Amino acid sequence: MSLINQIDQDIKQAMLAKQADRLRGLRAIKSALLLARTEKGAAEELTEEAEIKVLQKLVKQRKESAEIYKTQNREDLYDIEMQEMEVIEPYLPKQMSADEIEAFLKDLISRVGATSAKDMGKVIGAANKELAGKADGRTISEAVKRLLV
Repeated sequence: MSLINQIDQDIKQAMLAKQADRLRGLRAIKSALLLARTEKGAAEELTEEAEIKVLQKLVKQRKESAEIYKTQNREDLYDIEMQEMEVIEPYLPKQMSADEIEAFLKDLISRVGATSAKDMGKVIGAANKELAGKADGRTISEAVKRLLV
């Protein structure tokens, strides 16, 4: 079953269960997926990688907004962003732990032959390709900086 069909089913279930918070998050996912599908140059059906990118973007937006609301002491808006993020995250592939990312990066650094901070771009680019959907870019870049300095 495609992700959009799964979201439709989950929206129906959330409506029947009167779960307003979950429904808001599911509608955000559906809206973003439909928008991505109708973008200029997009294929008729989104690939799984494109769906994951859309969901990652939604989670990233929610995290950034939540951080801003937290610094401005807007707990009401912070809670909304966190609730939506909790609805979106289960549709993403399981995220790797920091230890798993670091072990993967050590192996990647030896495969690529990186020796100094000058090689960071090469390592980060390869890591982002191989870990797409399993780790966010910020975590990857921070770990690479630690390992190559």
